[in-house]
Amino acid sequence: MTAGTRWTLLLLPLFALGGCGDEAATPAPPAGEEAPPAAPAPAATGNVIEIKAITDDAGNRFEPNEIEAKRGDVLRVVLVSGVHNINFLADSNPGVAELPGPSDMLQLPGQTHDVPITFGPGEYYFQCDPHAALGMVGELEVEDD
Repeated sequence: MTAGTRWTLLLLPLFALGGCGDEAATPAPPAGEEAPPAAPAPAATGNVIEIKAITDDAGNRFEPNEIEAKRGDVLRVVLVSGVHNINFLADSNPGVAELPGPSDMLQLPGQTHDVPITFGPGEYYFQCDPHAALGMVGELEVEDD
């Protein structure tokens, strides 16, 4: 067996495994370029309130993590660093039927996820699912118009 044949036999399983996985791979943008544009924002009747999702030497956090909004506003989660999502847990917001489901994980800096405020006045808990135990939580207060 030649050296070239041996390398081919060694590398063949690696190439075969490259197609495995549950999700399609999305290539990262080239260095120095921003993430692909986000999906179109929902129709907003109020303000867009930006929340940064951050991982750095200070830890994992939302900035700000205490937000006041009105029905019709939109929360826009912007990934600064790390891998994060936003989730308004039903068991942490008892009795609220119209909460949005958990967002997909934001993975590329600059990616966004919009949460239209369609729920009524009150206080709502939200978190980043993988980092909630590390304190990446927040509170949204929805006020009357």
